[in-house]
Amino acid sequence: MYKSVFTRFISTFTLIIGFSFLILSLIISSMLTSYSIEAKKVLMSGAAENTMEIVSVFKDIYNEETFSEAIKRYSDRITDIMDKYANAAGAEIYITDTGGRVLLSTLEPVEVKFASFPKTVVESIVNGSDQYMLHDLGVFADKHLNDFTPITYDDNKQAGLIIVSSPSISDTSLTAKMTTVIISASLWVFLAAIIAVYIVSRQIVIPLRAISDAAKSFSIGKFDVRVPVLGRDEVAELATTFNNMAESLEHIEEKRTSLLANISHDLRTPMTTIAGFVDGIIDGTIPPEKQQHYLAIISSEVRRLSRLVSTLIELSKIEANEKVLNRKNYNLSEQARQIMISFEKKIDSKHIDIVFNNDENDVIVNADRDEIHQALYNLCDNAIKFTPEKGTITITIEKHDKKAFVSIRNTGEGIPQSELPFLFDRFYKSDRSRGLDKTGLGLGLAIVKNTLNRHGEDIKVNSVQGEFCEFTFTLPIGKPEPKQPSNT
Repeated sequence: MYKSVFTRFISTFTLIIGFSFLILSLIISSMLTSYSIEAKKVLMSGAAENTMEIVSVFKDIYNEETFSEAIKRYSDRITDIMDKYANAAGAEIYITDTGGRVLLSTLEPVEVKFASFPKTVVESIVNGSDQYMLHDLGVFADKHLNDFTPITYDDNKQAGLIIVSSPSISDTSLTAKMTTVIISASLWVFLAAIIAVYIVSRQIVIPLRAISDAAKSFSIGKFDVRVPVLGRDEVAELATTFNNMAESLEHIEEKRTSLLANISHDLRTPMTTIAGFVDGIIDGTIPPEKQQHYLAIISSEVRRLSRLVSTLIELSKIEANEKVLNRKNYNLSEQARQIMISFEKKIDSKHIDIVFNNDENDVIVNADRDEIHQALYNLCDNAIKFTPEKGTITITIEKHDKKAFVSIRNTGEGIPQSELPFLFDRFYKSDRSRGLDKTGLGLGLAIVKNTLNRHGEDIKVNSVQGEFCEFTFTLPIGKPEPKQPSNT
């Protein structure tokens, strides 16, 4: 079942608000109940103390009488005063003798349903037990909140007991009022939440619908659709990211088309050459004395096709992470020297000056020797191809912190700034490089970048058109291999 964002927001907010106010109500009710009970206890304790003072006064007047006789003599006057205390505390006051018999009460005689409290209860109270603080005391129909004050006279002789008892444990009217306030506040907050959710959800839903419509356009191959960016919140950031993704998809689609065109070109050209020369040899257009020459060209084109296929397979394996890195500590400086020596004929034929800057004689790195060899070889090969006659190639290997920085810089025409972002794409060749190098496959730099990325490193290019081009990458520093002791 389809649920809109607004419906889900309202449902979520309703649950959160309802649950929050429920918890709040329970907490407030608990606090009010605790407060009411404590306040009630204070009032009841005060009523008991005041009653105790009044009883003491009237007992002292006729000290020769017993406690019970004094209470009976002044029962009317004591009751009038006790009623005031009882009303203030919202409770009932009972005066009993040591056996629990009720001598005096704030209730009317007809309202008193019992003549005495259970003796066991009275004895427990006199002994200081607080288990009857919230109890029916064996005479009430339900639990009362109780306060007890023993009546003692000379030499701490027990004379009786003042019991203050309230059937209402807390002030229910205050709790009811607070509950009403909470419910009213909840309704207002809920109404405000609905309005706020409606406004906020529209601000979210409208861009999301635009993104959804744009995504549908992408599914049919239209990548030129863009989403309007409104505001600076997360939705606006999503719209910006979506637009960036759309540009990337558009660029990827262009690259895909270009890739197919480049592959078709790089395959069709040698195949056309091979087919043409083979047909010429078969039909006799090429005379026997020249066949050897054209067969050599055919052989060269076949090898070129083989290199293209092998390189594509190699690049596919690298991108699929099918090749496992064999990291070892080895001498990067020596590897770079050997690679440059392997290009000696090409370097001499173009009279190129080689400058080799090295912090130390040996810079040890931790990497896959064979893969870094291929990456360095491709970079040096490119540098030699695009360095003009009597130009200069500078190879620099430096150590900074825990990294080895390698740069290969060559003088020459350089690369236009507009082409630098695409330089490491597969089959990418600038018009300039196509003009200077007809045999390149456009895969060398893609392999270099993938190799370094698999090592957790990256490669950067810097170029000033008409002056130079420089490639720089890093490798982790390794530990020198321990020298073997010489046998002498």
